[in-house]
Amino acid sequence: MDFNPIDFVLHINKHLPELIQQFGDGIYYIIFGIVYCETGLVVTPFLPGDSLLFASGAVAQSANLNIVLLYFGIVVAALLGDNTNYFIGKTLGSKIYEKDSKWIKRAYIDKTKVYYEKWGAMTIILGRFMPIVRTFVPFVAGIGKMPYAKFLTYSICSAFLWVTIFLVPGYYFGGLPFVQKNFSLITLAIIVVSIAPAIVKVIMERRKK
Repeated sequence: MDFNPIDFVLHINKHLPELIQQFGDGIYYIIFGIVYCETGLVVTPFLPGDSLLFASGAVAQSANLNIVLLYFGIVVAALLGDNTNYFIGKTLGSKIYEKDSKWIKRAYIDKTKVYYEKWGAMTIILGRFMPIVRTFVPFVAGIGKMPYAKFLTYSICSAFLWVTIFLVPGYYFGGLPFVQKNFSLITLAIIVVSIAPAIVKVIMERRKK
């Protein structure tokens, strides 16, 4: 059967238990790897982030996953991803930007730069909650030669906030019958809320024009 990324995201609460059955404790490495790639590699902004965290928390109790290991493992994965992206941007950012390949869109980088111009270093925290922008924020910070100590401070704060806001509620509320029955709708709601700021900004810019 062909892999369907949309089905995987919308029904991630069903697919995760299947992966746990198949890989056992290896599921930790899979989750950490997805988080790392989504935040650390500019070619993979399409990977699930917010929904993956919520679903991981939701299945943790029923699948006997260690929530403490999940929590701190995801925080570390996000930080490693941020640092990888930051140094890629710092060392190769200008060359990648000029090339504008089909894998790394200049438009995504430009959009992230707009957030930086408006919010400054706070973009690292705000961008953590926006798909695609989350991937390019540390990359653009590297291009802009943001002082590393400043970048790392904001990155640590954003990682803990992100994991706390999505993983912890999933752990405590993901097992409720209402949540299980409407998980796809809740996943969609998480995605919509995550991209809402970007949509609002586009609408405002079009009205100005």
